[in-house]
Formats: sequence, C-alpha cells, structure tokens
Amino acid sequence: MLEPALSGPALIHDIDQTLTVTPTLWWLGHSGFVIRFANITFYVDPSLTTPPDRVRCSEPPLEPELVHHADMVLVTHAHSGHLDTKTLVPIIKASPRAKVVLPRSAEEYAHRGGIPNDRTVPTDAGLRIEYFKENLYARVYAVPSAHPQLDWTSKGGHPYLGYLIRFGKWTIYHAGDCAMYSDLAPRLKPFNVNVALLPIGRGNMSVGEVAQLASDIGARWIAPMHYGAFNGDADDDQSSFVTHMLGHHPDQRFHVFRCGEKWTVPEE
Repeated sequence: MLEPALSGPALIHDIDQTLTVTPTLWWLGHSGFVIRFANITFYVDPSLTTPPDRVRCSEPPLEPELVHHADMVLVTHAHSGHLDTKTLVPIIKASPRAKVVLPRSAEEYAHRGGIPNDRTVPTDAGLRIEYFKENLYARVYAVPSAHPQLDWTSKGGHPYLGYLIRFGKWTIYHAGDCAMYSDLAPRLKPFNVNVALLPIGRGNMSVGEVAQLASDIGARWIAPMHYGAFNGDADDDQSSFVTHMLGHHPDQRFHVFRCGEKWTVPEE
C-alpha cells in the first residue's frame, strides 16, 4: 500500500488554497472524495477511521477533526465505509455550517451514531438539493443505486443512492456502491456527466460495465473507486481497469487516483 500523496494539515491546506475554474477532486480512499469548485467544498462518503476490512492506503489521509471547511457531506448509504459516524461527528463539529445529505432510510442510523437531526438533510431519488455560497451555487440530484439490486422501502425510499453534483456546466456523478441496472444510463444521460466516479470490484460494476456506462452517458472522464475492498485485491482491480481501458476503449479518458491525490478536471 502506498503512502498518501498528501495527508493531514498539508492536505487541508491544499484544499483551502485551491481555486480553479473547473472542479478539483481529492481521493480519500475507498469511495471517499473531496470535491471543490471555487470556494465550495463537498465531501462524499468520507470514512477516515480505517475499518480493518477496507484497503485504502497505508493510513487515512486525514483526521476528521481537521476538516473545518466542509460545506456539505454527501452520504450514499448506511454502511460504515460510507456513513462512518466516527468520521462524520468530528467533521460536523469542526465545520459548524455543514449538513449531512443522506438517504431517508439512513437517518435513524445516523442519529444513533450521534449526528443531530438538525444537521441532516434526507433525500431520495428524483429530489434536488441546492446549495448557495456567496455568488456561487451547486445542485445535487439523487439517483438510485443497485446494491446489488434496486431496493425501496415505503418509509425510507431508496436506501442506496448515487449523486449528480452540478457546478454550472460541470457535473460529477458519484455512484456510491452500485451494480449495473437497465435504467441507470437513461437516468444519467440528461445531465451531461463530465466525470463519473464508478465502483469496480465485487458486488459493484465490472471493468467492462464501467466502460460501457461511460460510453452510454457520454462521460468525458472515468475515475474508478472502491476497488480493493476485499482480500487486498486492489492491485488486480486497478491493473485490470487500466489494461481494459487502454486495450478496448483507447479514446475514453480516465484518471486513477492515488490516495490523497489532487486532480483538477481539465478544461474542455
């Protein structure tokens, strides 16, 4: 496992000092990302307590107590590698304006873990959340994810979500945990996805499915995530992804993150 590219206060400083005209992302390991556009900073599925069944990198790149700048934290579902209350409680304490966006069905899990009701924003597929900061804004649309099939409850709606995060003309899709299903591409295509953060590996998408989905929705960039979550197979999953993309989809652009690495989406 590699050391993080950046970690601790150096990573926080890098995020704070980044002002770009296109979105910038940092990978926190597993499915965790920081997504920043101008001075808006979102965290998605941050899990920084190193559960023993997760393979990220040699150590978490951040201590949650350092995250003072979160505007929103998006959580895809109520599993500890995604809704990690030991990470989220310190983050919302250090970032007093931040709200935690999560599926309706995950509210009780979050509250039991110490996240107050007034700090959560429940959502479901088809709903939109708008965030305004100074003269900027972002929109977040929820899309159902299959884990491994599409589930729905009468009280909580879809328990597994992905998010389309839109800054002006830029749209980033974070799938959470998601297997392929027939209606996924039609749901995503109208949003003109620029960057698709897609899970590969057991219980999620195959490398071939990731490439096909990107083609179907016209995603300009793919970034794989979640790989290596079982039995230390991160190297095999990453190698298979790169080999498949170069051999079968040479025109599809992709970026493979190192933990703690910064990547700014290229201007079109």
